[in-house]
Amino acid sequence: MLFDLRSRNRRAAVKVIYLSLAVIMVVGLVGLGIGTGSTGGLLNAGGNGSGGGGGSAVNTAAVKAAINAVHKDPSAGNWAALMAARYSAANSTSFYNSNTNAYTADGKAELQKAADAWQQYLKLSGGNPSFNNALVAARLYQSLGQWTNETDAWNLAAQSAPPADHLKTYYCLALSAYAAKQTAKGDLAAAQAVLLEPKLQRLTSKQALQQAKASAATAQTAVAQNC
Repeated sequence: MLFDLRSRNRRAAVKVIYLSLAVIMVVGLVGLGIGTGSTGGLLNAGGNGSGGGGGSAVNTAAVKAAINAVHKDPSAGNWAALMAARYSAANSTSFYNSNTNAYTADGKAELQKAADAWQQYLKLSGGNPSFNNALVAARLYQSLGQWTNETDAWNLAAQSAPPADHLKTYYCLALSAYAAKQTAKGDLAAAQAVLLEPKLQRLTSKQALQQAKASAATAQTAVAQNC
């Protein structure tokens, strides 16, 4: 649903989705005979000798397979797959505590590497990312507390969002813009979100957005809960 809160259950569901993607990546890439050697720079497998995989062999294998796919063919699609694999790894139990909703230092480092992969993908896609990839980017930047980058990702998501996701996308764009203290951009997105709301919910939505506009801290909390 458009306004499902990001509760523990919702976050768990998101993790399952990206873990499943990681599994698919491992099976597909290994099936193609891609090895698991590591490279340097952005393609470094992870910090502290972890292999970038976090708390499971599946995450480790998925990240290594994605790294090697990029090393073999640095295409936009492979960079996007690496972003997704690193995002999944960052949300593993070793890197993220679901009870406190907090990442470890290594988890944050993995998120930043996912963000680096997003930037490579964005460049190679000509600044025209898919809706789903923009969503991943927005959420990983949210996890890093990089509100301006999150706003940029939601803005890109809004350009390719299917009709069913227009309301959620503009609402989250407004909240992230207010969190980043980009008031003008937030106002434009908020106006669009309110117009897309069912009439009986417009006043409530407008009030929530006004509260977010008045306080960056309130906006940051709201975007974490709703996006």
